[in-house]
Amino acid sequence: MNVLMLSSSREGQHGYLETARPAILEHLAGINELLFVPFAGVTLGWDDYVEKVQLALPELKVTGIHQTADAVRAVNSAQAIAVGGGNTFNLLNELYKQDLLACIRDKVKNGLPYIGWSAGSNICGNSIRTTNDMPIIEPPSFDALQFVPFQINPHYTDYQPPGHNGETRAQRLAEFMVLNPAMPIVAIREGSALQRVDNQLTLTGPHPGILFLGGEQQDIPAGQDLSHLL
Repeated sequence: MNVLMLSSSREGQHGYLETARPAILEHLAGINELLFVPFAGVTLGWDDYVEKVQLALPELKVTGIHQTADAVRAVNSAQAIAVGGGNTFNLLNELYKQDLLACIRDKVKNGLPYIGWSAGSNICGNSIRTTNDMPIIEPPSFDALQFVPFQINPHYTDYQPPGHNGETRAQRLAEFMVLNPAMPIVAIREGSALQRVDNQLTLTGPHPGILFLGGEQQDIPAGQDLSHLL
């Protein structure tokens, strides 16, 4: 497998995919065509989403999977596939609706390069039960692509706005741990990514992550080998 799971499309005040571009282009070395899945877009139209990614990655020819005559055939013939951010529930529902989940899983597990960011990374885990998104639609299952055998939480932050009395992200993930004590969660901050190359998994980027497991949390240094989680 060759899977790049980016926490986000933006970091700080940088432009769209600006800080992710080096990692994306390195991941796609020798590839000039990218099949893009825009299904996480809800307020953003899918054609507009494709154009946005194309502008950010002018080195590649970007084609929206919805713009092809046969989505399954498009996956089977793709050089690489990318799945963008937005609403994870809508994304997963559409993949089930179009019978694409198993097709994408099989192709990537057999070597098709995959890039996801935000929702597109969420679906790389065991399920989408640790997404930050509202369940605006109900997919047939929360089970996802399962490129890694644990939960992913992109956009992780420790920030608590002054005067805000709702739960922190860590508290929400602690709730998951109570009900699923044996299932790891890897939380990644904006600007960071998980990269799986065959049986090697690494936290890339400048920021540390956090491993939540069994009621405890442990910092993950940037650059850490996480292959033991596979």
